[in-house]
Amino acid sequence: MANIDKGLLADLQARGLVAQMTGDDALASYLAEGSRTLYCGFDPTADSLHIGSLVPLLTLKRFQLAGHKPLALVGGATGLIGDPSFKAAERKLNTPDVVASWVDKLKAQVSAFIDFDSGANSAEVVNNLDWTQGMDVLTFLRDVGKHFSVNNMINKESVKQRIEREGSGISFTEFTYMLLQSFDFAELYKRNQCTLQIGGSDQWGNITGGVDLTRRMHGGHVFGLTLPLVTKADGTKFGKTESGTIWLDAKKTSPYAFYQFWLNTADADVYKFLRYFTFLPVAQIADIEEADKAAQGRPQAQGVLAKEVTRLVHGDAGLAAAERITQALFAGDLSDLGAEDYEQLAQDGLPSGELALSDAPLTQLLADAGMAPSGKQVKDALARNAVEVNGRAIGMEQNMAAAEVFAPEQALFGRFYLVKLGKKKYHLFTR
Repeated sequence: MANIDKGLLADLQARGLVAQMTGDDALASYLAEGSRTLYCGFDPTADSLHIGSLVPLLTLKRFQLAGHKPLALVGGATGLIGDPSFKAAERKLNTPDVVASWVDKLKAQVSAFIDFDSGANSAEVVNNLDWTQGMDVLTFLRDVGKHFSVNNMINKESVKQRIEREGSGISFTEFTYMLLQSFDFAELYKRNQCTLQIGGSDQWGNITGGVDLTRRMHGGHVFGLTLPLVTKADGTKFGKTESGTIWLDAKKTSPYAFYQFWLNTADADVYKFLRYFTFLPVAQIADIEEADKAAQGRPQAQGVLAKEVTRLVHGDAGLAAAERITQALFAGDLSDLGAEDYEQLAQDGLPSGELALSDAPLTQLLADAGMAPSGKQVKDALARNAVEVNGRAIGMEQNMAAAEVFAPEQALFGRFYLVKLGKKKYHLFTR
């Protein structure tokens, strides 16, 4: 029997990670009495999870560290339908083979956050396609559908918003999503003795549906707990930047870009994010906040947040690369960067593009790349010796010789040219 941390729920509440829960005091007592099995679902809506999934993933890890057994459910079945909860419009239906390929990728991702070799509370990954694909529609309607009141389903806030919105409303397909997710809870109770479901606060209606269905089908007493959806103080959407979504897959968002995202967290959000996304004790986070208030200059919290979350998602090697690239660009010393570091920068770390040499002078080439509004500004920078290519200063005499500046033998690792204009303007050309 795993040692149970009886202060888990209090810690979650201190972090602001509890939005709603069934049972209230009963859940706290239930968790303190022994190791429990819980689950959280992740639908394959893309070939990677994004940072919006980090709060539930890390919460599964918090439960496991407290002695409980986590199940990560990858929705091979529900991913074919699409969750309507608080979505403005019907999701595009993906083909079964696409969903199946995404399921495999998500399985690998969630496996990085929970421990599969910790004895009785070892984690498991489950797929709801395993218990739905062999079930015929009449059996589903008789055994599951009969327990749901359409009146109650319509009154769920997530469904009500879609019905009342002008336009296409909600299809019967998406309307039945609640039944499928509720059936997951009932099945996991029967198969795995799972007695707690966690999820985002937008899942409250689906989770309480599962609590009720488990009681009706199996006489089981189970619980639900929701986590707050992450919001930013300025009202903009969390996890989105000008360049797009921040993904957990390093091939879609590099560790360097991932690190920079957290490093650029607003002061108004950073202490909340430290509580949500790190395992630092709440008291230590409070100390960091107090120290930042007392100090002059840039707060330390953003650096702590970036380091902790990048290590959690990309490991020590990913963090080391992100810090190495950050320091190199800040100091202007590129000597420590390797080929893989430049690959990260080319992926999403800096403005970049393939080198296309022409008869145009260097000034025009750099202006066309967006490094300055016009060739004149580049010319002024050349006159001040404020242009560098791969750390080598470029002067006015090379203005007409872009082919010489970007000669093959000058390329780093055979293909990279990092151009710096002034103190902060960078562009990475590749050949």
